[in-house]
Amino acid sequence: MNNFFRGIIAAWGAKKLGGGCLSTIVIFVLIYMMLGKCNSEPRAAVVQPVKSSHIGTSK
Repeated sequence: MNNFFRGIIAAWGAKKLGGGCLSTIVIFVLIYMMLGKCNSEPRAAVVQPVKSSHIGTSK
């Protein structure tokens, strides 16, 4: 997600949910961070195919 849109969404949510100045800032930071976490790529390991070797096998 673009940082600009993350900021807009976080600002709108903080304005709706925040009561005072400090709580609005805290809510903005939390929403902004959570939107960044949802956007990140999965960190699963990439499995590469194993080359088969014929070591120890006799034919």
